[in-house]
Amino acid sequence: MNGGEGAGASDRRPLHQRIAADLRDEIMSGTLPADGRVPSTQRLKDRFCASNATVQKALQALKAEGLVVGRPGAAVTVRPHRQRTAPAGAYADPDAGGRSRARLLEVAEVAAPADVAAALNLARDEPVLMRSRLLLSDGEPAELVKSFYPLDIARGTAIAERGRIPGGTPALLAELGHPPRRWVDRVAARVPTQEQFSALELPGDLPVLRTFRVVYSDHERPVEVTVAAKAGHLHEVCCEFEGEG
Repeated sequence: MNGGEGAGASDRRPLHQRIAADLRDEIMSGTLPADGRVPSTQRLKDRFCASNATVQKALQALKAEGLVVGRPGAAVTVRPHRQRTAPAGAYADPDAGGRSRARLLEVAEVAAPADVAAALNLARDEPVLMRSRLLLSDGEPAELVKSFYPLDIARGTAIAERGRIPGGTPALLAELGHPPRRWVDRVAARVPTQEQFSALELPGDLPVLRTFRVVYSDHERPVEVTVAAKAGHLHEVCCEFEGEG
């Protein structure tokens, strides 16, 4: 397959980005297996009608993303698969601990962002309680999570304190008389904000997976909104459905 200028005529990205994108997809799909060799520089030059410098720039981008490893004079190989799969709809609470470690960044009363205010049925810029955390997996930044709560629920409770919430916020909300009954997720690919780019230590111009979750209690009252951003090249969302009959 030729991935050079002709094949990418409608793709305005620089050629090294297009090469990296194709190789990234082959790594994620398993076409280039873990611990296997990436095609040689010469083969990539022929395949993509690219110069040596362009191929090396593409490989360097994949190295920065942690997808391949290599050193001068040695073959470039695929690192063991690091993509994480999140079941759609799973209610994993960062404050509850578990396999991922959460670093609490901030607990504060802030003006609600417009989409958060609308989801909580609040006036625009009405203050809410925000908890911001950075989730680490294997010591590396994995997800930036911000949760927002109405002040009449959060004030004077452990939600407003700077520290881990024993049992997590779902259990605490239930104790406070607002048990989570259902939640709705909206997942979208977004260009990372400056905060997300820095916190997640993103290696380049890659998207994040942004989840906007609204948690509802009794009588359909929204009691929590969580906005989470994950590195798009390291995460996927898994949805499972059953046919009728």
